[in-house]
Amino acid sequence: MKIVLLDGLALNQDLDWTALKKLGHCTRYDRTSVTDDAEILRRIGDAPVVLTHKTPLSADVIQHSAQLKYIGIMGTGYDMVAVAAAQAAGITVTNIPTYGTEAVAQFTIALLLEITSQVGLHNDLVHAGRWAQGPDFTFWAKPLIELRGKVMGLVGYGHIAQRVAALAHAFGMPVIFYNHRPKDHLPNWIQQVSFSELLHRADVISLHVLQKPETIGLINAAAIQQMKDGVILLNTARGKLINEADVAAALNRGKIGAAGLDVVSREPIRADNPLLAAKNCFLTPHIAWAPQETRQRLLDITVSNLTAFLAGHRQNVVNN
Repeated sequence: MKIVLLDGLALNQDLDWTALKKLGHCTRYDRTSVTDDAEILRRIGDAPVVLTHKTPLSADVIQHSAQLKYIGIMGTGYDMVAVAAAQAAGITVTNIPTYGTEAVAQFTIALLLEITSQVGLHNDLVHAGRWAQGPDFTFWAKPLIELRGKVMGLVGYGHIAQRVAALAHAFGMPVIFYNHRPKDHLPNWIQQVSFSELLHRADVISLHVLQKPETIGLINAAAIQQMKDGVILLNTARGKLINEADVAAALNRGKIGAAGLDVVSREPIRADNPLLAAKNCFLTPHIAWAPQETRQRLLDITVSNLTAFLAGHRQNVVNN
C-alpha cells in the first residue's frame, strides 16, 4: 500500500518513522507547496493514503485523487482539508485531537508569564551591562504584574483550555470561560459565562477554539471595545481567530495592554503583518506544539489512526 506524507520536515527533525513505514511503502516529502494544487495532485498520485500536516487538500484535489481512501491530518485542526468533499467521495478523514494538550497549555502560560514577568527583556538588559552599571541592587525596565486575583477568560473549553484553566487556578486566578454549548460537572472554582460577559470581565483572554467560518475574526474591533483597558490577549489556537489589524491598532493605543501570539493568519508571517510593528506584541513561530515528546505522541497517534483504519475501525474520524 502506498502512503504519501506531504510535509514531514517540521514534524520530523529527530523522530523515528519505522512504525509508519511498516504499514506500507511510504514516500515522505519535507514540504509541498500550499498553493499549487497540481503539485499536490502529482505527489498524491495513485496513493490510497495521504498524510498532511499543514498542506491543504482542496475539494478539487480530493475529487481528482481517484484512488484516495484515507486522509490523515497530523494535527488537531482540520480547516485545511475540504472535509465535505472527502465525505462525498467516501474518503475517511482523521485528526489527532489531544496530542498537544500539555505542551500547548504550558506554552500559553509561558506567553502569559513572559508578558507579566518580562524575563526575556531583563535577561537581555543584564547581559548588556545595565545591572552591572547601575547604582542599585535592582531595577526593572517595564512594570511587572502579579497574576493572583486577575481574571482568566478562556474562549472555548476543550482539552487545552481545561488544562490552562487548572494552571491559571494554581496561580490564584479566578477562571471564567465561554463555550458554544453548556458544560456540566464543572469545578467550583470556574464559571461559564456569555462571550460578552467574558470580554467585559477578563483581565487575560486566551483563545482555544477551532477555526470555523463563525470564529474567523472573532476578536475584532467590536469585541475589543468591550474588553477592559489593558487586557492581555493570548492565542495559541489559530491566527485567523483575530482580526490582526484591529488587534494591532488596539495594542498601539493601549486598549490591549499586551498580546502573546504563537499563530498568525498567514504562516510563515508576512513582513507586512501589522502585528510586527505593534506595541507589546510577543510573537513566536507556531511552536507551542513542538516539544519532542509532543511530536512523538503525534506520530504515534498518526500510526494508530491509520492502523485502526486498515483494520476496519473508526478512530479520531472527523467526517461521517
